[in-house]
Amino acid sequence: MIRVEKISKSFYGQKIVSNLTLSIKKGEVFGFLGPNGAGKTTTIKMLVGLNLPDSGSILVDDNSPTQKNTRSKIGFMPENPYFYDHLTGIELLKFCNDLSVGKHKTDLKFLESTLKQVGLENAGRKMIREYSKGMKQRLGLAQAIIHDPDYIFLDEPLDGLDPIGRLEIKEIVKVLKGRGKTVFFNSHILSDVEEICDEIGIINNGRLMYMGEVDKFRGNKTLEEAFVEAIRKGEK
Repeated sequence: MIRVEKISKSFYGQKIVSNLTLSIKKGEVFGFLGPNGAGKTTTIKMLVGLNLPDSGSILVDDNSPTQKNTRSKIGFMPENPYFYDHLTGIELLKFCNDLSVGKHKTDLKFLESTLKQVGLENAGRKMIREYSKGMKQRLGLAQAIIHDPDYIFLDEPLDGLDPIGRLEIKEIVKVLKGRGKTVFFNSHILSDVEEICDEIGIINNGRLMYMGEVDKFRGNKTLEEAFVEAIRKGEK
């Protein structure tokens, strides 16, 4: 379980996240929504231990995400992932797996099967500099799951993907959920969030506006309609 209790974060005197509280059940897919600049990426970086909150607390399986034993349970795909261009896809995965003390670090077949999961089975031996943006997104997901983490944090994982790629990534998320993994992701593609998420959180101007089930939030509207209406009301 992920417990976030009244966290706040400021940069250069500007408050980006304010008094945010979240509770995410183990084994669920949680969508974190908000307009640009709402504080989504800052929040996800605090949840994975890359940034520390100025106040409040974060617990992943009852431990801080900065602790070594907790970090081994966390997989993270950043927005616009950047990789070493001179490595091949499979070399990058081996490097990431070695860093995380993965369970299959010398198993080439395992690395290849992970690439296949994200639709890169024919690109594993290509240099990453030859990858398109969509291919880099897929590789970003592969490195996030290579060490079989229990908690997977994805920052805009569907960005840059064509409809086939989006469908494949959504199917992977569903498989991860079926294996008992907890998936937390930010996205602007609300129809996809509506399809695969158990619960959502909506943030605007650093403050939580809603957390709970998708159906309860949207009522008889689409998620997109309900989201836009809520944001507009909150800005009045």
